[in-house]
Amino acid sequence: MAADARNLTGEPPAVRPPDAGPAGAGWPTAHLNGTAHPVPPARDGLTAGFAAPARVPLPNASGPRDAPTRLIAHGCWYPSADPAGTRVAFICDRGGVPQLWTGPVDGDGVHLLDDGPDPVTEVSWSPDGRWIAYTTAPGGGEHTRVLCVRPDGSDRHVLAGAEPGSSAHLGCWAHDGSAVAVTVAVPTAGPAPDTTAEAGASAPGPADGHLTPHWQGPAGGTELLGPTPHTDLGPRLPSPLLTVGTAPIGAPGGRTAPAAGFGDGLSAYLIDPDGVAAPVLLAVEKDAATLRVCDLSRDGALALLRRGPRGRREAAVLRTADHETTCVLPVADGDPWIGGFSPRADTLWLRSNAHREFAVLLAAALDPEGRPRGWSVAAAREGTDLELLRCTRDGGSAVLAWNVRGMSEVEVLATDAPGRPGADTGPSWPGADTGPSRTGAGADADPSWAGGNSGPFGGNAGPSWPGADTGPSRSGADTDADPSWAGGNSGPFRGNTGPSWAGADTGPSRTGAGADADPSWAGGNSGPFGGNAGPSWPGADAGLSRSVALPHEVVTRIADAGPRLLLALSGSRRRPGIWWLPDGATPVRTPWSSRDEDAVPPGRPPVRPVPLRPTARDGLPLNGWYYRAPGRGPGEPAPCVIYLHGGPEDQERPVLNPLYHEILGRGLDVFAPDVRGSSGYGRSFVDADLGRGRFAAIEDVADCAAHAVLAGPADPARLAVMGRSYGGYLTFASLVWHPDLFRTGIAVCGMSDLATFFEGTEPWIAQSAAHKYGHPERDRELLRALSPMSRIDALRAPVLAVHGEHDTNVPPGESEQFVRAARERGVSAELLTLLDEGHEFLRADNRRLFRRAAADWLQRHLGT
Repeated sequence: MAADARNLTGEPPAVRPPDAGPAGAGWPTAHLNGTAHPVPPARDGLTAGFAAPARVPLPNASGPRDAPTRLIAHGCWYPSADPAGTRVAFICDRGGVPQLWTGPVDGDGVHLLDDGPDPVTEVSWSPDGRWIAYTTAPGGGEHTRVLCVRPDGSDRHVLAGAEPGSSAHLGCWAHDGSAVAVTVAVPTAGPAPDTTAEAGASAPGPADGHLTPHWQGPAGGTELLGPTPHTDLGPRLPSPLLTVGTAPIGAPGGRTAPAAGFGDGLSAYLIDPDGVAAPVLLAVEKDAATLRVCDLSRDGALALLRRGPRGRREAAVLRTADHETTCVLPVADGDPWIGGFSPRADTLWLRSNAHREFAVLLAAALDPEGRPRGWSVAAAREGTDLELLRCTRDGGSAVLAWNVRGMSEVEVLATDAPGRPGADTGPSWPGADTGPSRTGAGADADPSWAGGNSGPFGGNAGPSWPGADTGPSRSGADTDADPSWAGGNSGPFRGNTGPSWAGADTGPSRTGAGADADPSWAGGNSGPFGGNAGPSWPGADAGLSRSVALPHEVVTRIADAGPRLLLALSGSRRRPGIWWLPDGATPVRTPWSSRDEDAVPPGRPPVRPVPLRPTARDGLPLNGWYYRAPGRGPGEPAPCVIYLHGGPEDQERPVLNPLYHEILGRGLDVFAPDVRGSSGYGRSFVDADLGRGRFAAIEDVADCAAHAVLAGPADPARLAVMGRSYGGYLTFASLVWHPDLFRTGIAVCGMSDLATFFEGTEPWIAQSAAHKYGHPERDRELLRALSPMSRIDALRAPVLAVHGEHDTNVPPGESEQFVRAARERGVSAELLTLLDEGHEFLRADNRRLFRRAAADWLQRHLGT
């Protein structure tokens, strides 16, 4: 590791302030689709901090142009097509940083639209084809901006997020392209004392609001941090009125209560990209963790919002004329694009796990006022999460991506079939009116519906960081060192199948998905990554559902492209790329996506991992993927790195990880487990690390290390632990809870003291993290007991901490204080600070530096 790249716990690096912008204008009364909409009054003391965002012109991009430098092994992700489906805007890092590109779906002529240094995180082409909206992260930090540019690179400007201290996040387009939804976050306050305990109020959970017996720990009287384990099947959704714990959910105007005392003020606007009409304020939330406008009905009368902290997400249907909430329903974490309206707005489609272990596709028939008449399960699979959802513009089909033990299965479902909610043949509930369910929203309405290409059904799968959502606050933020795929390397997409040694799990996660399967096939359901051949709802006709054979293991985004579909795919041996379906069934790689042979330098092919199934000491089944270093015999002991993903709700899945590839090239094995708290195994497993469960999650790390030794070829004398974000916290914790187990550790952007984490993180992250870890006031003793700094005297192993200088998610001080304390106790510790990076490492030179520094450190302390 180069000496000039180190920060040996001196003064923190100077953080360059974000660019300043003009203050926003006030709240005007504005129009949507020709209808006047009154501006909602300020609530709960909200003041001018919620001023409408200002439009800031930028220098023109001077037309599309080639990148000055190109990476052969690049990634392409987050596609969004023009209305004709012939051209696509996407994110690509072939210039060294994720940037906005555009090009033909079936041609080579791709061009760079914005060559600025700020990483691009989301992209959305307007339904009328005149604009491309996209989100950037200045300096690689956590505060983001929403910009617009013409497809030819002209008229580039900031729509929102230019004001100092603010952050803006992209929502859906109005169906006619006249406006785009944007959420603006303005900090309102820091963490404040929680008063609900004194007032006797209780959040959703057990009636007494205290930990259940198996969660009792050092803070025995601590308030329950989340809902009760979801072990029952719950109601069958006979009506819009549902309950979670003791809190009514789903009644008109109903909602779950936000955590009190801290968070961001979030305002959702409709903004005219031409700058002619004034912004329209749709919704305001105080002390909110997330708020995103996922869809608008074609007449603009209804808006679908996603809001709430992690573990307590909810969908809300809002009437834009009077700002009345007509429906609230719990929805799943993960992909923020939770659903949308049918073309006539007589049906609402939602990806939800309300009262269920796993997310399903729900359908609600809506009355003319936007209230649900009843709910039904449109698609479900036992033991499997519905992960991504996208409806075609004509409303005839829904494209579903299911998470089957970490691998994706794609299914196309006919949503306009007779007898299904939203079908054009008539109503599907007893006693329904045979006329159109919405005035002015007839069957002949324009099919380029409100979601547009940003639509309600795209986006990256999986939460991304310890306290925040992949939605309004950041998209895909819990990435690892090389985000050459949509979610980065720490993200939820790794792993593959096919055991390679005695004792490994011989059962691949999918039938027929062995290590030698040909990934280029397109043979439908019999192939390694094809979907279920049959329909997935009770009593469905087999002709209403078809599968799409995938050449990669994981789908990260689904986009509508006129008569075709676009899929962003990642695989264990391939860089992320974009594929299109010219015939609706067989994916074809776009010419500008990386070829498989360019995934890594010649001479060292990517390693296919094999599944391991550890069991925790309390009997809880765990999962993980083991990567065997090339050149070693099946039974030869090898040094092994236990790598821990972030979230905690991320999941290890089969995508190419350049960090793993670097470590494996040094002769070191990698075992990447899913400890309790990970997604993909049901809500009870996600909630298993709440309260006292956090201590059990730390023990899971040791149990996974033991399993790698007993069931795999790991050398018990040469083990290391490594992780990023929440995985960085687990790394710090494992080194002080199990000081003699690991020879060394590398913590990347990890929390070392949960109290200082809450003090320094972004307000919206703190608000969301309180549900997962505990409230910084009420649960102070629990947070202290869970903090690695509280046990720093037990540290024995050398530690390397890595952090981005602009990280305001987990501030760099978390690494600095741990390294400083270790050095004060005579333990070898170093800190690598990466310039111009935030919680994600997005720049090619920094990613390369990090990978090599980490591999050098591991090789030095473990040997080969």
